[in-house]
Amino acid sequence: MSGVFLENSARIQVGDRVLILSPSYVAGKYGVVRGRESNSDSPANQRWLIQVDNGDASEVVVSLILGEFTLISEE
Repeated sequence: MSGVFLENSARIQVGDRVLILSPSYVAGKYGVVRGRESNSDSPANQRWLIQVDNGDASEVVVSLILGEFTLISEE
């Protein structure tokens, strides 16, 4: 499934599905946007909380910047 590269954080919404590009331990996995970190108000510092789809019962949430994930579907 092809994604759209995210350059504008205004497009990102809670519930959007994403493909994680890095870091390597979660790269290639899909996830769901759960929110933006509250201490990341500066555009250069925007970090997003992404819940990783692991296929098991574990809940892994990673904090990523815009270049580390790609939007694959909007809520």
